[in-house]
Amino acid sequence: MPENIPSKRRKLPLFSSHLGGRAAMTCLYRCGNACDHPVPNESDNPYFGDVVAQAVSRRSLFRAGVVASVTAGAAGALAGSAAAAENGTQASGHGGARTGLRFEPVEPNTDDAVTIPEGYEQQIVIRWGDPVLEGAPEFDADSQTPESQAGQFGYNNDYLALLAHPENRRQKVLVSNHEYSDEPLMFPGYDGDNPTQEQVEIAWAAHGLSVVVLDEDRRTGALTPVVGNELNRRITVSSEFTVSGPAAGSDLLKTSADAEGTTVFGTLNNCAGGMTPWGTVLSGEENFNQYFANAGQVTDPVAKARLARYGLSGDASERKWEQFDSRFDLLQEPNEPNRFGWIVELDPYDPDWTPQKRTALGRFKHEGAGPRLADDGRVVVYMGDDERFDYFYKFVSDNKMKSGSGKRAREHNRTLLDEGTLYVAKFTGNSPAAEIDGTGTLPSDGAFDGTGEWIALAHGDESFVDGMSAEEVYVFTREASDKVGATKMDRPEDVEPSPKTGNVYIALTNNSQRGTSGKAAADEANPRNANKHGQIVELVEKNRNATGLSFNWNLLLVCGDPEDSSTYFGGFPKDQVSPISCPDNVAFDPHGNLWISTDGNALGTNDGLFSVPLKGESRGQVKQFLTVPVGAETCGPVVQERHVLVAAQHPGEIDGASFENPGSEWPDGPGSIPRPSVVNVTKRGFGRIGC
Repeated sequence: MPENIPSKRRKLPLFSSHLGGRAAMTCLYRCGNACDHPVPNESDNPYFGDVVAQAVSRRSLFRAGVVASVTAGAAGALAGSAAAAENGTQASGHGGARTGLRFEPVEPNTDDAVTIPEGYEQQIVIRWGDPVLEGAPEFDADSQTPESQAGQFGYNNDYLALLAHPENRRQKVLVSNHEYSDEPLMFPGYDGDNPTQEQVEIAWAAHGLSVVVLDEDRRTGALTPVVGNELNRRITVSSEFTVSGPAAGSDLLKTSADAEGTTVFGTLNNCAGGMTPWGTVLSGEENFNQYFANAGQVTDPVAKARLARYGLSGDASERKWEQFDSRFDLLQEPNEPNRFGWIVELDPYDPDWTPQKRTALGRFKHEGAGPRLADDGRVVVYMGDDERFDYFYKFVSDNKMKSGSGKRAREHNRTLLDEGTLYVAKFTGNSPAAEIDGTGTLPSDGAFDGTGEWIALAHGDESFVDGMSAEEVYVFTREASDKVGATKMDRPEDVEPSPKTGNVYIALTNNSQRGTSGKAAADEANPRNANKHGQIVELVEKNRNATGLSFNWNLLLVCGDPEDSSTYFGGFPKDQVSPISCPDNVAFDPHGNLWISTDGNALGTNDGLFSVPLKGESRGQVKQFLTVPVGAETCGPVVQERHVLVAAQHPGEIDGASFENPGSEWPDGPGSIPRPSVVNVTKRGFGRIGC
């Protein structure tokens, strides 16, 4: 494969720690400094550590026998893991490893490069500013215009989907989110107090999504953009969206520009996503709150409280967009923020179909959406709200998916996310509260685990939340979940159901305020106070159809340095795993193995992509597959039989960096500014990944 990655690896000082391993610059431009603002969730609903309700006397009668049997099982699992290690499944090598995971793990590092295993090759697929639409110019950092950016690949690529082309077997279709803009790294001489209209309009065009057709070299696996292909699209802050579902037309969504409350221009802060069984792409609008100004001047107490619950506060916004478009000024357009924070559905195969904002899935800071098809043909979508102490959700459609790729089936399936029931999760641990002390020490039964229930919030125009209409539940979903006593989690981010088992995996990234004064203390699903490293929840629906109201759960991983006693790796020996911190996105390979990308590694090294098997003797054996450059976050990811794609987001985003003083030279090498890019990793000879 032709390599267009600079071979020079420039070591730079790590960014200063703001939250976990993030730079202060990342916090400012990505989420509006959420960690420096009050936690939006000030509700007093019970924490699930308070919900363990078995009587002490009953525990004392049965505890000895139960603990003995469970501990024996845990000991057997550990012994099996040790035996597996002796047979060659340890992280230091790949002999005997599970199919798809036979590679030498890379070492943690601080290199200004993408580092991959021996025997693998890498290629830049597309960079910020590369042409997508016909007539778009080549990228020129010193001559950017809104018109150019609207036809070029956007900034800060995040979620990726790599799809088969509907007609050409030698091509693929790439869909990428573009989460946010980082103006000091994008523009020479940027003045944050006085941005120009041109800079603002370029940033508008740099947000959104890209759809790009790629040629695939069947010999090497190289992926090359086909500029101007009829399927190529750029969706930006100026693109039209249709509001669909039960809240469409609500007075809460009407503005002076949209008296019907059914049409929105733009999508903001698109983070992770998901693929529907019928071939459309879901995209989550996350930290939309930071784009709106003058929440601090709102005087109505109800409106002010609802804004605060979504993190809207203060006066001028960081980017000052309100100076150039009144819809970003709450004093002029109080309902405009209500039109963001949704799951967007995009059909990459139909450029004429207007993307939809699906109100039946609720409004919050959507990291992404993980769909699966239930056994009865209905669709279930799992979703996390990426905020400290916020919640985990699922949606179950009323109607069933129609098979086939014909027009009628496609039109029907593109309506499935408008009718159904929205639920929020309540987790309960099965260990005595005294054993969950905030240190991460395993309870006496050998696992962090328990049961849970799905609490219905709304269905169609029916609300199940006292004091709230159905429209209010959909638009102010956080408030509804507060009222029903959902479980406060440590930033539930990406979620993915296993295509093999249907079990659901939730990335909880971190929560520095867990256990601090006035905040929720550790509980069994969030077992560490001042949680810097995060954890992975494995959720198993009791109803195998996934449409029921109860589930079991356990923690697959409690992340961090394996030498830290508070970490846990599914029972696998901790001296034989790669360290992992701040899990963010999750994906599956064709063999059913889980892959995890990280954001804000708090261990002092670059973020990366990790694999972990979910069953057998090697369950919990975390292995690092790659690392991304200095200041970057690992997004995407896509893990197919012969391709691993990651989006290296915000390279060089370290404190003190600027356009004139770049914090990274990746991907173009010395003398260049950093450019967020999509990276394609293949096995040499275009072999099968991990085989």
